[in-house]
Amino acid sequence: MSPVKPVPVSRAQEKTLEILSPFELKNNLIQLAEEHTRNSATQMLNAGRGNPNWVCTTPREAFFTLGRFGIEESKRTLNVPDTGGMPQKPGIAKRFMEFLDRNPDAPGVKLLRAGFDYGVKKMGFDADVFIHELTDSIIGDQYPTPDRMLRCTERIVHAYLAQEMCASRPPKGHYDLFAVEGGTAAMCYTFDSLMVNRLLHRGDTIALGVPTFTPYIEIPELDRFSFRVVEISANKELRADGTHTWQYADSEIDKLADRRIKAFFLVNPSNPPSYAMRANSLQRLVKLVKTKRPDLIIITDDVYGTFVPGFRSLMAELPHNTIGVYSYSKHFGCTGWRLGVIAIHEENIFDRMITKLPAKDRAALNKRYDTLTLKPEKMKFIDRMVADSRSVALNHTAGLSLPQQVQMALFSLFALTDAADSYKTICQLIVRRRFKALWDGLGLPYPADKNRAGYYCELDMMIWAEHAFGADFAKFLKQNYEPVDILFRLAELSGVVLMHGGGFEGPQWSVRVSLANLPEDAYPKIGQYLVEASKDYVKEWQASK
Repeated sequence: MSPVKPVPVSRAQEKTLEILSPFELKNNLIQLAEEHTRNSATQMLNAGRGNPNWVCTTPREAFFTLGRFGIEESKRTLNVPDTGGMPQKPGIAKRFMEFLDRNPDAPGVKLLRAGFDYGVKKMGFDADVFIHELTDSIIGDQYPTPDRMLRCTERIVHAYLAQEMCASRPPKGHYDLFAVEGGTAAMCYTFDSLMVNRLLHRGDTIALGVPTFTPYIEIPELDRFSFRVVEISANKELRADGTHTWQYADSEIDKLADRRIKAFFLVNPSNPPSYAMRANSLQRLVKLVKTKRPDLIIITDDVYGTFVPGFRSLMAELPHNTIGVYSYSKHFGCTGWRLGVIAIHEENIFDRMITKLPAKDRAALNKRYDTLTLKPEKMKFIDRMVADSRSVALNHTAGLSLPQQVQMALFSLFALTDAADSYKTICQLIVRRRFKALWDGLGLPYPADKNRAGYYCELDMMIWAEHAFGADFAKFLKQNYEPVDILFRLAELSGVVLMHGGGFEGPQWSVRVSLANLPEDAYPKIGQYLVEASKDYVKEWQASK
């Protein structure tokens, strides 16, 4: 790395840029990094994006081979130039197996056979009903019916969530599922319906587990919500070596006993620290809800759950209070598919809370939904969410597109039939190796932690400064630099793009490194560049003395 020279952004400009979302700030850093790579032989290392650089291929192969069968079935019904008909149900399972026999070496056939056996033999599906759902849906010739989620697909995804989010120990009863356009759509629909159904009101107090994904910090601030936010912070607890545990201290969990807090929202495992809530904190929260806060609404985004062995979500531990959100995007490398699901247990506080609303509110809600059912007062909260997603009047066209639901089913069947968990093990190994590579570059011993997802890494530079060089050095940094200064130095001088941890409500002097989107050999370099930039600060401090 070349000697330190003045960055092209002044301290005043850095201070101004700090108010931006870290995703917007990242764009400024990318411009600096691109300028560096144009003027040097180095390559830009953009570790600012959480999009994985791997994809799960087998379910995609099965999708396209299934599509071939779907076209055959379409032409079987009507075969004129460029035109086919709708696949027909009678005998379709037999024709499907004959298609697989004729194409034994086609990509994805093994999964299609395994998925067929799983659905028919293990889940008890009628063979023709199951294959017709998949075939007609992959053609995409009809509106989603049921609009909330296809029947067989819902049961397949339910089994997947029970395996991956509940560690194969789901609670009694079942979850109702709503297939949606990724995790972000799930959050929009969830907050919208909580407001529309008077379960949350403008100006209410909610709790937010921090650090967290920046949009979840920004949503409560929108004028429509104007929520008062109580932070449940994972920033405070430190290990003996001065590093963060990124866990909620007991005193933070206990804040939720305050009855003014209507809802608790968290990402678990967290983003950006990338740690699952530890078992004793989970059980403390469970006890608090059951003994003091049975009315607490919990919304959990569990997109990174598959990266923690044996992960168990709050939707498993507190099923009656929890709205579970899961996205397939990270584990299967399919952010472009926009595949997400909302899960609400059949026995839940949301339905009960609606029945206990003031008579005036219940009458207004009955009027809102009375075009959909003769008994709107009995309409489940999750079905109201489906209607709300299309402004009620367009409920007849609600639902995730059918080809998307087929891909979701195939991803799920792939995981359910992978008895050795070979793919999940590979994904976990990818991020662990990258985490280790980053630590090697930093020159630090690898810290073992069974709760780490390792999809991201958050490094607190101020904790490092105080621990390594003492309070005087930390004071020097605070007096002479903005927390984002190191991000600009890295971008300009080494072509490395990281994200500002403070923008996630993490420590102001922390940085987020994505371990998902760069090859393994990039991470030792990032670690080394961080060390070199840190040494430059030390040199400047020593020179100032």
